Amino acid sequence: MRVTLRALVKPALGLAALLALANCDEALTTSVAPQAPAAPALPAANAYVPPSAASQDLARFYQRVEGDLLTRGMLRIDGGGPDTPYDADDLARNFEAIAFYSEYPDHTVTIRSPQTDGRLSRWAGPVRIQSEFAPSVAPDTRVADAALVDAFATRLARVTGHPISVVTRKPNFHVFFAGKDDSAYVVKRLKELVPGISAPLLDLVANPRSNIDCLVFASQTPSAPFKFVRAVTLIRAELPDLTRLSCIHEEIAQGLGLSNDSPAARPSIFNDDDEFALLTSHDEKLLTMLYDPRLKPGVSAEDARPVVRIIARELMGQPL
Repeated sequence: MRVTLRALVKPALGLAALLALANCDEALTTSVAPQAPAAPALPAANAYVPPSAASQDLARFYQRVEGDLLTRGMLRIDGGGPDTPYDADDLARNFEAIAFYSEYPDHTVTIRSPQTDGRLSRWAGPVRIQSEFAPSVAPDTRVADAALVDAFATRLARVTGHPISVVTRKPNFHVFFAGKDDSAYVVKRLKELVPGISAPLLDLVANPRSNIDCLVFASQTPSAPFKFVRAVTLIRAELPDLTRLSCIHEEIAQGLGLSNDSPAARPSIFNDDDEFALLTSHDEKLLTMLYDPRLKPGVSAEDARPVVRIIARELMGQPL
């Protein structure tokens, strides 16, 4: 199950520095004039800690789930084909359902204020993505996952025409990879990153149910309720490779503003049937539409509908 959250929270006050654990070495005595000892290397707050038996059991559970989906022909990576046709009308209808509404609560948990539902929300400023790894994520996995996020950010920037990049400082879109053992770490970091985060939302992110493999929430400000200023994604460290990559694709894309799922969307990752694992050409068009300058944050679905139809026909090469 994928979860998407839109939360109206107080704007973050800035990233707090990660804690480091200090230690002391005894001073060395030599015949050379004494010098100040070099500072010892400090272990990072997220230094690797091997996963517990419970975390390993969860990893085996997710491996079985992925294997079952693959056996049934799900988690496709082909992007669709002759068996998944769609036209401009399909594209326009899917865009409206996915970008404006939260009509499928059984599939997507969404927190929105009444005045934002039915209106377009997206980022107005640059999106600065940073991956962060909790202690239970192995070092080689950290390197591999960071590279996947980097590549996907480059693709999203191209598709949307919006400034989206991976950064090492001052991020506003945090992608957490964390496992069952990392709740305390996640709670600490979320309190630093999102001051004012509600207790239920904090608990949902820090202690997701086993049927939630990844989630995202994007926050606006009361003065600009249709413009995202910060997003946080959580991807379970126990997930096998393809499911983890699928989460990277879906949650980061949803954090840009395509926050809903629709059972009618096909071929699409914005459909909780798990037929497709990775962003499709259909989904790329949805993102292109989302950041088309002819649509403004806060526009209603009704007012946007004529423009959406025009953009969809342009993207599909159909007559206006």
